[in-house]
Amino acid sequence: MLLARQGARQRPAMPRPEATRVLVVANQKGGVGKTTSTVNMAAALAQLGQRVLVVDLDPQGNASTALAVEHHRGTPSTYDLLVEGTPLAEVLAPCPDLELLSVVPATIDLAGAEIELVSVVAREQRLRKALYADPRVSEQSVDDAGEDRFDYVFIDCPPSLGLLTLNALVAGAEMMIPIQAEYYALEGLGQLISTVDMVRAHLNPDLSISSILITMYDGRTRLAAGVAEEVRSHFGEQVLRSAIPRSVRVSEAPSYGQTVMTYDPGSPGAMSYLDAAKELAQKGLRPQEGQHA
Repeated sequence: MLLARQGARQRPAMPRPEATRVLVVANQKGGVGKTTSTVNMAAALAQLGQRVLVVDLDPQGNASTALAVEHHRGTPSTYDLLVEGTPLAEVLAPCPDLELLSVVPATIDLAGAEIELVSVVAREQRLRKALYADPRVSEQSVDDAGEDRFDYVFIDCPPSLGLLTLNALVAGAEMMIPIQAEYYALEGLGQLISTVDMVRAHLNPDLSISSILITMYDGRTRLAAGVAEEVRSHFGEQVLRSAIPRSVRVSEAPSYGQTVMTYDPGSPGAMSYLDAAKELAQKGLRPQEGQHA
């Protein structure tokens, strides 16, 4: 275990992207590994030498728990960022386990944000404006924007298609959709794709589905293989080749305030997330076609 952790710290850095990549992690179906995938992909990229920001938009604050940052009521959080207009720099918290990873935590106050934002002008643009008001979220290269520029911003959405998720879809240029390798995997995905099309048509023409990640994959069952094949036939190259297996270690890690990347870096779950993160990094920003389910 000690050797694995030392090895995780010494992983060779990958080239940093040309601009900050803002990825929305969304799926209105709960229990698909959305938050787990957000924190582990973010941690894996940080281990690969990338500067990463995780924005926790789920009032449950599970991403904040897994990344070991305070998120009790009164903590500067995404609520302050969205509703109060507090600058990003004042709500950031460093992840104690990973030097290159920062978090905007979510508190229970965020549960009321949907109602409070209803009467606000340009309510669906709040998160985008808040992120890009900070010079570290930039469309410029590291040479122009500075070494502190974030390479990746992951926005962890609640399991619904409300105003919080809409803010995320307007703020991001890419979507990563985790899909569970089970029978109901594609159920409701059509609704998500329709929402993406609507956002692209009216609010954010740059939004694309760049990555689909198959989670909770059990290679021993025909069902998992069948679901994976069906997803790949629908979405082609958008589906990451690395599927995330069912793993006790992945499930245990948050109870210790860690991601599996630091809890057990040598486990199959951690290695799968590392492979998926490398694949995501190599994809780069490309317009994707054929996104209709």
